[in-house]
Amino acid sequence: MKLITKEFIYETNTPQCHASTLVKQGDRVTAAWFGGAHEKNNDVSIWTAVRKSGKWSIPLYTSVREEIPHWNPVLYDNGRELLLYYKRGFGEIDDWQTMLCRSQDEGYTWTTPVLMVEGDCGGRGPVKNKPIRLKNGAVLAGASSEDGPWRAFTDLSWDGGYTWERSDYIPLPEGVQVIQPSLWEDETGVHLLMRSQNQRIYRSDSHDGIHWEMAYPIDVPNNNSGLDLVPTPDRLVLCCNPITINRTLLALMESTDGIHFDTTLVLENEPGEFSYPAVIWDGEKICGTYTWKRKTIVYFEALPE
Repeated sequence: MKLITKEFIYETNTPQCHASTLVKQGDRVTAAWFGGAHEKNNDVSIWTAVRKSGKWSIPLYTSVREEIPHWNPVLYDNGRELLLYYKRGFGEIDDWQTMLCRSQDEGYTWTTPVLMVEGDCGGRGPVKNKPIRLKNGAVLAGASSEDGPWRAFTDLSWDGGYTWERSDYIPLPEGVQVIQPSLWEDETGVHLLMRSQNQRIYRSDSHDGIHWEMAYPIDVPNNNSGLDLVPTPDRLVLCCNPITINRTLLALMESTDGIHFDTTLVLENEPGEFSYPAVIWDGEKICGTYTWKRKTIVYFEALPE
């Protein structure tokens, strides 16, 4: 991988920020993240910015300010409009709800947020990483719950991401806890990688995205922090902290089988937290974002070599 762009989306905005997401529409990149005094604080809102002609717009808060912390935005372009999902709720994650708002001007203005699933308690749909569109036209999102042992599942939508049908929990070996799946589809089926509390990234496989096989570890270390993966025409590109002890080393890794990965580009490796990446493929290059020391969000572009 060759790094061709690396920049801050903004220099100053809120005291802390985290959990970015991005989508590209033509020559525009829209990014979102949560920010406020600190994670879990009542002033934490969802912020967005748009990059055009190499310049980022001033960040604007997108979610309704309501004295309830907001978390983990996820952007998705369904071909009709841009969707933004995020979680709302206090510190108890099992009480979170997933909100949905929509934009028809590529992320500049947004509708009033509504519940993604009526009666939701605990969070549905994309919990951190982007949904994917399957070959059969359905949209699949990686979800998880933390009301007790960490467990992951998927949500399937047949109408472009507005209504959802959830799977059962992904089967896990005894003692394994996982959350925040990142998804891809190939000729053998649908697959996902998950963050774990067990010092390894875990994988599961499915023929339809709803019925999942027993999860198993791959050869990449995991520090119990978020990851994201995207397929290109000839490889899989994973962005993560391939380490077990902190959130300092952040790298791009490549694989042809989704099990064995090699580090091909180190993005960060100095004191401080660099975490929660999001990556997409725009047809020519990898585009991504990540948390930079909880102070700002980095945007980067990398070319396969």
